[in-house]
Amino acid sequence: MTNDEHARPAAAAEEPLYDPDIPTPSHGERARTLAEQAKTATLGTICQAPEGYPYTSFVTVAFDDGDPVFLISGLAEHTKNLARDERASLLVAESVAEDPLANGRVTLLGPCTRLAGDGGSARDAFLAAHPNASYYADFRDFAFWKLRVESVRYIGGYGRMSWVSAEDWRSATADPLGGEAQGILDHMNQDHADALVTYCLALSRASDVSSATMTGVDRYGFEMSAVTAKGPRPVRVAFPHTVSTTDEVRRVLIELLRDARAQLAG
Repeated sequence: MTNDEHARPAAAAEEPLYDPDIPTPSHGERARTLAEQAKTATLGTICQAPEGYPYTSFVTVAFDDGDPVFLISGLAEHTKNLARDERASLLVAESVAEDPLANGRVTLLGPCTRLAGDGGSARDAFLAAHPNASYYADFRDFAFWKLRVESVRYIGGYGRMSWVSAEDWRSATADPLGGEAQGILDHMNQDHADALVTYCLALSRASDVSSATMTGVDRYGFEMSAVTAKGPRPVRVAFPHTVSTTDEVRRVLIELLRDARAQLAG
């Protein structure tokens, strides 16, 4: 079940300033985008002593066709735990927003087992993400392990959360702008604040926007926080077509700004 809104006081339950049916990433897409940018995570295993307690540890991670893979030592406590009980979870979290709870995070759950041989595609994926690990990848006490995702909990900050099925997780793809999104946001907020207000006034139902901040961008469109007389309100604007590069984002944003200005002028 998807939930994109916390319960709020009745007075604050207002009609959205944009069409909620416009193209928007699914929670599976958002979760894959967040997770696959991560290089480190928190691994949860079932402790041996004291028995049965959750045990969490810091690990380096990569992804092989959606499944997290690790290169871990047999001397590590989490490896001993997994050898006894394969049930595991992995927490991946952003660290962008000043408010920690406004950051996105993903928890992946499933069995985590040691891979046979040299690890195959998991080895390739891990060493591509962590090339320095090639130094100890063939040490006898190290081996590649894979967590086979069976369920996913996605939280995209306040009011955006759901359980994502394994099927939705595997069918989703990471957003092609994921690694470039923060740079786009910084550029737009620092250099084109006036354009953001224009987008809000022309391309949403907002009519009294004093300022706006771009808070997200993806292949389908972008999101803003618009400051109105009633306080900050979310606004989403769809791109006329999907994009996959920063150059495409720049061209589409210029096109939308030209259209927005013409609409306000006429």
